[in-house]
Amino acid sequence: MYASSSGPSAEDQPRRAAIGPDSRGLWLMGNDVDLARRLAGTGFDWLALDAQHGAIDRSALVDLGRALGDVGANFVVRVPGVDHAWIGASLDAGAAGVVIPSVASLEDARAAVRAAFYPPLGERSWGPLTPMWDGYAPDAERANAQVQCAVMIETAGALEAVEEIAAVDGVNLLFLGPVDLSLALGVPMAQMLADTSPSGPVPRILAAARRHGTDVAAFAGHPDHVPALRALGITRVAVATDIALVALGAEAVLDLT
Repeated sequence: MYASSSGPSAEDQPRRAAIGPDSRGLWLMGNDVDLARRLAGTGFDWLALDAQHGAIDRSALVDLGRALGDVGANFVVRVPGVDHAWIGASLDAGAAGVVIPSVASLEDARAAVRAAFYPPLGERSWGPLTPMWDGYAPDAERANAQVQCAVMIETAGALEAVEEIAAVDGVNLLFLGPVDLSLALGVPMAQMLADTSPSGPVPRILAAARRHGTDVAAFAGHPDHVPALRALGITRVAVATDIALVALGAEAVLDLT
């Protein structure tokens, strides 16, 4: 649809690691554009727009993509599921990566990769929106090199197939969803995170990632859960949601006054 832009050339653009090592992310459930821009400038390394459980539809996705295109923090999108159209649309809107929930099998992971990458690795359709607001649109080869495709390990099926999922070419991040994984396994989240045995769920995920040269990120949701994740060796963490951030900020103001 748009093959070039009047913005900086591809050669001028640094490669972005959407969810990088030793990083703190903020999970956005809301769709307020001005608030998203303000939060992007507060020091978080990345923002995750939640289109699965949050108030972000396709219209909000475009508005937020335009608003976040020139801020310091990367943004990624948790899409509603293994959805080819949503994955492509999120990347077209300027997301540096996609977080894919509801993966239940190796085939789901392969489908996510096909949606996230242009040929020959995948089947993504060309159509970046960023040139509409004078943004940067890399060519297909460079786009493939920059995309972060994070597959959530949050179902019993994904955990069972984690070794095979981690080996899929194009899966360059495993993303632990501890709330849903604990529900799927029928154990409290705190108990699951405390299991450091080699056969424990989180150590299995970490070991599979190491063996196949990828990394692990996780959703904490609230700062109270961050220490347990970091103790397991996970340094890429969504440390809070916007909802938790507002509640904690209100609590801090009330304590001061």
